[in-house]
Amino acid sequence: MDEKRQILFMQVRILKMASEKLKLSLADTARLFKEYDVLGYIRGYYGIFHTEGDRAIFEDVKKYLKIRGARI
Repeated sequence: MDEKRQILFMQVRILKMASEKLKLSLADTARLFKEYDVLGYIRGYYGIFHTEGDRAIFEDVKKYLKIRGARI
């Protein structure tokens, strides 16, 4: 699988995990991710994230959202 597909796969996994952990619908989670450019954040740090597990990535995304002012 090429890197673009790996990034997309990671973004989808983290979106789904965030939906479950934050107890939001997928649509609401997608809106949250869009508002705070979480997919761009994941893409930008893929080089680091691909060495971590999904839980660690989710925790990092959660911190990112809080720093950006998201109420989660």
